[in-house]
Amino acid sequence: MSVQPSPDHAVGAAVKAADRAHVFHSWSAQGLIDPLAIAGAEGSYFWDYDGKRYLDFSCQLVNTNIGHQHPKVVAAIQEQAAKLCTIAPGFAVDVRSEAARLVAERTPGDLDKIFFTNGGAEAVENAVRMARVHTGRAKVLSAYRSYHGATAAAINLTGDPRRWASDTASAGVVHFWAPFRYRSPFHADSERQECERALRHLEDTIAFEGPQTIAAIILETIPGTAGIMVPPPGYLAGVREICDRYGIVFILDEVMAGFGRTGHWFAADHFGVTPDLLTFAKGVNSGYVPLGGVAISAEIAATFDQRPYPGGLTYSGHPLACASAIATINAMAEEGIVENAAAIGDNVIGPGLREIAERHPSVGEVRGLGVFWALDLVRDRETREPLVPYNASGADNQPMADFAAACKRGGLWPFVNMNRTHVVPPCTVTEAEAKEGLAILDEALNAADAHTA
Repeated sequence: MSVQPSPDHAVGAAVKAADRAHVFHSWSAQGLIDPLAIAGAEGSYFWDYDGKRYLDFSCQLVNTNIGHQHPKVVAAIQEQAAKLCTIAPGFAVDVRSEAARLVAERTPGDLDKIFFTNGGAEAVENAVRMARVHTGRAKVLSAYRSYHGATAAAINLTGDPRRWASDTASAGVVHFWAPFRYRSPFHADSERQECERALRHLEDTIAFEGPQTIAAIILETIPGTAGIMVPPPGYLAGVREICDRYGIVFILDEVMAGFGRTGHWFAADHFGVTPDLLTFAKGVNSGYVPLGGVAISAEIAATFDQRPYPGGLTYSGHPLACASAIATINAMAEEGIVENAAAIGDNVIGPGLREIAERHPSVGEVRGLGVFWALDLVRDRETREPLVPYNASGADNQPMADFAAACKRGGLWPFVNMNRTHVVPPCTVTEAEAKEGLAILDEALNAADAHTA
């Protein structure tokens, strides 16, 4: 167990000054940000140089599934560094083989071959490449309200505004509407109707695009950053059937939803669906060392038995990353971490959020599974008008900024996107920690209520 050091304002100021002088931050106007300088972290908490501790209800970027500084994973990285820090991906190495075996053991169906990448975006990039080579087709269909990464193909597949600056309309990507009953594009009256109409819309899109031109359909099993919208029963099975009928590769993006986040090893396990390709990253080793990958079906793997796969990465299956994945997966199995995520979701977070929603007019909907939840915040429950406009910034985003600031004052670090706050603590979160976070969230929502009709 690490000990939180005494506050050291001078060191914190020096860290921040160096950051401001030399670090270029992602997704930011550099002159408008004020990054918090972090002194350390452990379990479900991190703290700054002023000694303020935050309960991490964001899991950083929804990736520290086993919490900060898990001793078994830290030890595994140290031991591997002493043995073999790096080796090219063309060699057979014990940690790479074992990490692949442990992942394949948990993926659904026959997804038994693992191609390692440095993260989720590269996993998506390579899954799409595999699908295009396997089918000889070019187009890929992806959903609005999605995020697949920031590399060239992945950002074009993304269905949120981060795509706009990079979208040249020449990437062979076609977007469609996936089901989301609370804000249904299909005017559905029930989950069943939402599922039926969403599948019909997808079939119509395929028909008008030409099935013979479509290599793949990619979906986040449960969309993450876009709002944690759990698909209605039958939807993913319906997409699987459509893909089979037209010879389209079905890709599930489990980068955020995988490795215990939803209370199963993979979110696909909730729906009994096996894709042709499954992308993963984040929770595979809680981000301790960059790692992602693609789990590949036997049919697609066979395409490259006698034909070289046209892709590779210098750090594919990096030994330090693979060692951390082995330790993470084993710790999750030995310590019942996936089961803990399911129990905390069923018994604490889900019921707690529904109780909170009854007290706050700003909460339009509660949705989620495991330790993967979202509150859809609104100005008016009847009209469902979002608390802030789509892609709001500046003064338009003030209601959400007020809410986030209230969370931080209370010692909770939130995950906020557009008009939503996501409740995504580590899979290791205890009942007491979850209740602590919900109490802070409950208080902070008063700031959002102030902006309701």
